[in-house]
Amino acid sequence: MGWTTVDIPSQSGRLTVVTGATGGLGYETALALAAAGAEVVLASRNASKGAHALARIRATNPGATARFERLDLASLASVAAFAETLLAAGQGINLLVNNAGVMALPQRQVTVDGFELQFATNYLGHFALTARLLPLLRRVPGARVVNVSSLAASLDLIDLTDLQSERAYVPFRTYGMTKLAMLMLALEFQRRSEAAGWGIDGMAAHPGYARTDIISNGPASRGLRGVLWRITKPLLLPFSPPARLAALPILFAATSPDARGGGFYGPTGWRELKGLPGLATIPDKALDGSAAARLWETSERLAGVGFA
Repeated sequence: MGWTTVDIPSQSGRLTVVTGATGGLGYETALALAAAGAEVVLASRNASKGAHALARIRATNPGATARFERLDLASLASVAAFAETLLAAGQGINLLVNNAGVMALPQRQVTVDGFELQFATNYLGHFALTARLLPLLRRVPGARVVNVSSLAASLDLIDLTDLQSERAYVPFRTYGMTKLAMLMLALEFQRRSEAAGWGIDGMAAHPGYARTDIISNGPASRGLRGVLWRITKPLLLPFSPPARLAALPILFAATSPDARGGGFYGPTGWRELKGLPGLATIPDKALDGSAAARLWETSERLAGVGFA
């Protein structure tokens, strides 16, 4: 018998923050954690979707403790404002799930801060958020930070000279780079946590080939990848797991006593596309500690915030 939501330990008395929690994997993660007794902050940019997600959670679990807080990861000012709200409340955070993301936008777009949108939303905003919430995470022994990566992390390298995809924007390649960055961030966070004595476990998870809106509505890609995607999407989607099942590796990393800092978790089925959660294969490029350290230092400069 494999690990399911039934195996989630009681989360009573624990504060959890989930980004992108109004739909898809984020919603299913927030729902399961609330059902297990956690106090859950649904962090997302759309207030109306937030209200709808809260209503659904409370309809399923009338005693759930959950609230919505606005967070636009494409805006560093929004990240700072969100963090200040939580810092002012002063409650220690047991779990931060960095889940929100956008996938393979057809055209290169730039945020209000001047960053490429996928890089800003999927990675840099989460880097800044984690840095700003570090004091609250450090207040709780055994706190965890779970970064949601992707199978796409194995597709591309981190180009530290072109993180903004200014020289060449290929939608899915840029997406893969941001998800590789999220995995490298989790591993580097664990190394720095151990070295500095933060007492926080950094880990990552991927959902496999999940049947969520981010997949069904995209991605856009040019060249051979675009042709292959348009051909295979209608054939593969019926066999992909729904968000409820695809969220299991995230929940395993977030709650299981068997999950460890520095671990990477995903489905254990064929090619990690679906299946019950367990250890996932870490791409060799994600294990480059020197590149991860340079990415970290570059991210501190770009985000204007450090892990003091």
